[in-house]
Amino acid sequence: MENIKDKNTPAPVMEIEGVTRVFHTPGGDFTALNDITFSVPEGVLAILKGHSGSGKTTLLNIIGALDTPTSGNVRIKGRSLRDMSEKEKDNIRRKRLGFVFQSVSLIPHLTAFQNVEFSLRLAGVKAGDRRARVEECLKMVGLFNRRDHMPAEMSGGEQQRVAIARAMAHRPEIILADEPTAELDSQMAAEVTRILKELTEKEGVTVIMTTHDVGLMEAGDIVVEMESGTLLRVTDNR
Repeated sequence: MENIKDKNTPAPVMEIEGVTRVFHTPGGDFTALNDITFSVPEGVLAILKGHSGSGKTTLLNIIGALDTPTSGNVRIKGRSLRDMSEKEKDNIRRKRLGFVFQSVSLIPHLTAFQNVEFSLRLAGVKAGDRRARVEECLKMVGLFNRRDHMPAEMSGGEQQRVAIARAMAHRPEIILADEPTAELDSQMAAEVTRILKELTEKEGVTVIMTTHDVGLMEAGDIVVEMESGTLLRVTDNR
């Protein structure tokens, strides 16, 4: 397997080293991930491709410090997640990572503006600095004119774009997007993917996105193909 970090590219922002995840169930042990190793450079859109059950979401949860591997390790900018305390992991999640989920998780009683601002509050950004950044992020996803609307007043695609604005507001180094287009039609799925791709160029953020939609593959700078918890190949499309 070709390792992306061996190419003439900047140092990787993310390194996955021999990650294995075994779940202990009443029916016996289930290996969701088996010795996964690859790295992701800074400022790219990396797509984790695979059918349901391939291990994409399990891997994303481990990368995001939401789960712990049975063996192996993940490094973010050289820092080992395995060596961090739970408090340090929580700080990583709040300040250095952004999350976008398949099911849009906007707070229903907050406007689009307030939903995006909420991530800045969690990151400890001062009130005086929040408004300009929220407006900037909503403009980037094309929803500044919907800033005062509630989630129930927006389409599924608009809600997902607000979720992206929220994920990027605190200027994370990495955005983790788990099947962000799964509940959208093909046109809106392409639009959401385009926005994520633009973030890598305008904000310099690295986006790691899971999908089983082969129509979105060409958007990825890096495509990581998985099957039944194993890594098939890593392709560099740049």
